[in-house]
Amino acid sequence: MLDILKALADPTRLRLMGLLARGEFTVQELTEMLGMGQSRISRHLKILGDAGIVSVKRQGTWGYYRQSDSNACFREIWPTLESRLDEIPDRRSDLDALARVFEARRRRSREFFERHARQWDRLSGEILPSAPYLERLLEAVPQCASLLEVGVGTGALLPALLGKAKRVVGVDHSPAMLEEARGRCPDVDLRLGEMSHLPLCDEEVETVLLNMVFHHAEEPARVLSEIARVLAPGGTLIIADLARHEKEWARERMADQWLGFDREELSGWLAGSGFELETFSELKGRGEALDVIILKARKRSDVGITA
Repeated sequence: MLDILKALADPTRLRLMGLLARGEFTVQELTEMLGMGQSRISRHLKILGDAGIVSVKRQGTWGYYRQSDSNACFREIWPTLESRLDEIPDRRSDLDALARVFEARRRRSREFFERHARQWDRLSGEILPSAPYLERLLEAVPQCASLLEVGVGTGALLPALLGKAKRVVGVDHSPAMLEEARGRCPDVDLRLGEMSHLPLCDEEVETVLLNMVFHHAEEPARVLSEIARVLAPGGTLIIADLARHEKEWARERMADQWLGFDREELSGWLAGSGFELETFSELKGRGEALDVIILKARKRSDVGITA
């Protein structure tokens, strides 16, 4: 307990913890948000890490820092501290800087997909090939009354999804991608929107599908909470994405936020957003093809509106 209290007894470290409560960030992003040098930020992160309240996840050559919930004492005291962070003079500027970082991540992704919409079906398989998985993915999609595909892209899956649901909604943040999708399936309800701000009503759909888009999410936990909002109680979430890999260049060439995922981190995000993981499988890629994970989760019936 004393180590935690000592670690938090510093304005800069409290500011860091306030930012890390909102997401996962590199040292470079944290230096930009706080307007401090890298060595100073790294020193404070080490103190917080030594106290067991901050952890780092390595993704290629990058390290993403996050709050750690492994310490019971910290879990008990943090909600009270977080509720008083507005008393720190720099809190408003920190939140403004945080919003700029998230917007920069979103803008980078939007610009990438706007540039490559017309060639996306070809490029996605050539630049970052993955294990064949679409048949397994479609097998996991249940028959239902209403289905949402988040990150619909060029609409490649829409014809098959129309056979799974009476009503299909597709959301994407790229107007150019939606234009391609409309040309493929003009009768589908296609909407412009972000993963973290879905243009749907509360509990509007029975099934949500994310096909190779979750690794573009700047805030995965927030995206899952938003999905829980639009899902009916007991509704199904299906995610197909890349397993953890070390293709660092994917950040620049494909605008990827995450180099795939592992089961542990996905399970944690799902549980925190009101989901129960039902199935999890991994398909091994051959040669240069990357491994693919497919999971199915169910929104707990006792979970209300989460966002």
